[in-house]
Amino acid sequence: MKVREIMTKDINSITPETTCQEAVGLLEKMQISGLPVIDEQDKLVGMFTEKEILSYILPSYIEKVGRFIYEANPKATKTKFTQLSKIKVSQLMRRNVITTTEDTALCEVARIMLTQKARRLPVLDKSGKVVGIVARGDVLKALTKEAKALTNV
Repeated sequence: MKVREIMTKDINSITPETTCQEAVGLLEKMQISGLPVIDEQDKLVGMFTEKEILSYILPSYIEKVGRFIYEANPKATKTKFTQLSKIKVSQLMRRNVITTTEDTALCEVARIMLTQKARRLPVLDKSGKVVGIVARGDVLKALTKEAKALTNV
């Protein structure tokens, strides 16, 4: 089975000029965790995800302290959230995006997702245009369906 058979073709995206506050609103409204960022030429320029938002809101040292106690500062968090209305997606988005193609096999996509710790992969055509997106849940459903079909033969 190939990515083209399971990818979501009707994708939502944002532009680099979208405010982060608008983008967060879209994530909440659509109940998803990330959106591709696409420029005027329909080219993928980044991904905007919950991870980028949390990385912005939480102090930069939070990853380094690990299990140490982090005392929440609601005032600082509120200030950071307020600033999201002034910050463009281009300032927070992840620029190094792992992608796939329509012809990639599901096992290869699963391998990429696991080794690269990716939750979703934009699907690009030969010209580099985003034609879909595939998420871990899509891959798992398809592999489960394939396995069930093989056991029922």
